[in-house]
Amino acid sequence: MSLPGTQFVTELQVRPDDIDMYQHVHGSRYLDYVLAARYDQMAHGYKLPMEEFVRAGYGWVIRTAHLEYQRPLRLGDRFLVRTRVAEFFKDGVKVEFEIVKQPSGKQVCAGYFHYTMIQLATRRAAILPDWAIAAYSI
Repeated sequence: MSLPGTQFVTELQVRPDDIDMYQHVHGSRYLDYVLAARYDQMAHGYKLPMEEFVRAGYGWVIRTAHLEYQRPLRLGDRFLVRTRVAEFFKDGVKVEFEIVKQPSGKQVCAGYFHYTMIQLATRRAAILPDWAIAAYSI
């Protein structure tokens, strides 16, 4: 599956501490891979790094994480994490993703995250500011 629309790609590699007792990547690590890619992509793709949100008094929390696994990753495998903002909500965004093994190009995992923006001072949901919507609308 190839994600339609504006997407950003980050390349990562499986590390020894990602491996579980079955000698493949533990399921929870896929969440980490997407979060690491989003952090990179916020700065380099959208040109709006997480630090800008923090300076403005905002943060992002995961409201929903949906992952579908197709095949395992193993120690040393290289892979791409492709993401795109698929939908805006009053207080957040839905980010679709896929993880693709290299060099085969086979999808190993796909899904979406629903992130909610919060005000750091109150830890409560916040309405997305116009500048964030503009940056994520490319």
